[in-house]
Amino acid sequence: MSDTIDFAALEAAALAMAEAAAQAALPHFRVRGLGEDNKLAHLSRFDPVTEADKGAERAIRAIINARLPEHGIIGEEYGEENADAEFVWMLDPVDGTRAFISGLPLWTTLIGLRHCGRPVLGLIAQPYLGEVFLGSPLGSRLITARGETPLKVRSATALGDAVIGTTDPDLFQGAEADAYLGLRKAVKLARYGCDAYAFAMVAQGTMDIALETGLKPWDIEAIIPVIENAGGVVTDWRGEAVPDTAGQVIAGSSRALVGQALEHLRPAAA
Repeated sequence: MSDTIDFAALEAAALAMAEAAAQAALPHFRVRGLGEDNKLAHLSRFDPVTEADKGAERAIRAIINARLPEHGIIGEEYGEENADAEFVWMLDPVDGTRAFISGLPLWTTLIGLRHCGRPVLGLIAQPYLGEVFLGSPLGSRLITARGETPLKVRSATALGDAVIGTTDPDLFQGAEADAYLGLRKAVKLARYGCDAYAFAMVAQGTMDIALETGLKPWDIEAIIPVIENAGGVVTDWRGEAVPDTAGQVIAGSSRALVGQALEHLRPAAA
């Protein structure tokens, strides 16, 4: 596929999108009095959105429309545009808005690219820390002001030695909660509150597993190429390819390790 698609040009476009998103979002980060709207107020639940989310997505869309007008877009904040195109960009301008409004530098910008419905390129950016995790058939690497470093998942780890991450264990309910608790008891260490940043740490090789439930496509599609091209594995809780609708997702440093984790998770697979 890399022989027929100019992934170098697509990566350059994605990096330009990430820079534009950073310029839109960073002026709002750690600003006292930053207001937010609650997208789920009608359900008495909290799902915040800020001008950082909206401005960053507008900035990304402007680049796509100017440089790649034949491409489609699916974004969390502004919906679909030409979504049946051969190439479709999947956007989550601020993944981890709760972290953003709390002043924690664990939010990210997620920019993914589908080709014929399959994720082929992904970018996880943390602009406050100056980090971009980029993955495509050209490889996965971490890009910072100091240069580029190849990304590689950690070497084979037994489940009992694994470090895992998820956003919030309270997001798991019913059978999911029981399944997660069983997994948590089987591993060495669990970390919380990282959102997509935990998946970046799997690609970097400092964590072994990241898992979530209730994901939307824009929450995961940018992540898949980063982890897979760093040698890792991303599946649903049945061990199958992540569906277009996302949902329950696990990423790990090896198929064997993910398989061990799925022994705990499969009973709760949707």
